[in-house]
Amino acid sequence: MEIYENENDQMEAVKRFFAENGKALAVGVVLGVAALIGWRFWNNHQAESARELSLAYDNAMSSVKADDAKSLAPVEKFAADNKNIYGVFASLELAQQHVDKNQLDKAAQLLSQAQAGTKDENMKAIVSLRLARVQVQQKQADAALATLDTIKGEGWAMIVADLRGEALLSKGDKQGALDAWRKGAALNTSPALSEMLQMKINNLSV
Repeated sequence: MEIYENENDQMEAVKRFFAENGKALAVGVVLGVAALIGWRFWNNHQAESARELSLAYDNAMSSVKADDAKSLAPVEKFAADNKNIYGVFASLELAQQHVDKNQLDKAAQLLSQAQAGTKDENMKAIVSLRLARVQVQQKQADAALATLDTIKGEGWAMIVADLRGEALLSKGDKQGALDAWRKGAALNTSPALSEMLQMKINNLSV
């Protein structure tokens, strides 16, 4: 380390440093400022895009009217055009509309589309549970069981067990249904659901 005898020596050393490194420092400052501005612009752009997307979703959903097929067209277009969480929400809403009208094939198609619209495991689980429920209604038990197999996470285990039992029972596999429901009831993560599963067990065991 260089040792300075007085303040004048220190000042001269500082002057030499800036004379030798001034350009590099200036470039570094410019790049740093540019990066900061770029980062703020990107954040602002992202926030603005999110606001616009949210508004477009609200507008599409506000057009939905019960028993009016034409009102679903804007939502269908929105869901098809947006492979993101808003598109997933739109697909879920559309699917429910079709389930209410017993249009199960269309509902299953929309739910399958929604699965590809998110990487969030919890949202994927919600979509998959609804799809499995529709598949059970369609008498597609094997497809429902395959869908349930994709759901991960202990928090969903009781609901998965419930639907697995329903799928197996629809195939005529009473023992499989009982085993699924007993396994789910034993988890006891939800007292209400555990009680419901126990009622199904009791009814099927009679």
